[in-house]
Amino acid sequence: MFLTIKKKWLLLVLCLMLVVTSIVVYFTAIRPTFLPKAEHVIVIDAGHGGKDGGAVGRTTEIEESALNLQYAICLKEICEQFGFRVVLTRKDMAGLYSPLAQNKKKSEMEKRKQIIEKSNPDIVVSLHMNSFPSSEARGAQVYYANGSQGGQTLAESVSTSLHNNVSNAKQTAKVGDFFVLNVSPCPSILVECGFLSNPEEEVLLQNKEYMHDFCYHLFCGILKFYEFL
Repeated sequence: MFLTIKKKWLLLVLCLMLVVTSIVVYFTAIRPTFLPKAEHVIVIDAGHGGKDGGAVGRTTEIEESALNLQYAICLKEICEQFGFRVVLTRKDMAGLYSPLAQNKKKSEMEKRKQIIEKSNPDIVVSLHMNSFPSSEARGAQVYYANGSQGGQTLAESVSTSLHNNVSNAKQTAKVGDFFVLNVSPCPSILVECGFLSNPEEEVLLQNKEYMHDFCYHLFCGILKFYEFL
């Protein structure tokens, strides 16, 4: 009887080994099909750059162009974690304008347009920092192009996500007449992440934890928008 029990246990162990081996072989064989595929393309535009530093913080004198890039890279990393393909219009602090251009602002805008058109994105997200004569103004604001239904839907989705999760973020998206919103027929938004003219917000915008939290909730708004596509 002892030998019979032993044989049964041996048979059970062999069966388990066979099952485990089969599972390993199966998942090894199909692993490539589970790799994330970048089915959607997002252009993230870090405003300003080069000689155009944009707004300047009143307390720390941080330049907007530097913060825009930091937020763009942070948002890019979050988007890529979820399988999106991201194109940055600007990857460093250099300007996008041609060094020989007489009108560097026009040259810069044309370069942004070329990058966006070449990327053929689903959406465009342009990141900026705000400034106002009064130091009381604060809070993120999202803009979209007049007449763009897709842009409005995207802007409202992002505004809702930011308003519900980030202090002082405006609830209502607004129409904005900005060049980057009009260069492509795809839904495009411009996000003023906060005011460098507000001393408290100026410091907060430079906090890495706040930056990641802000970009995460911005991304949540983007993700929600994709449900409407």
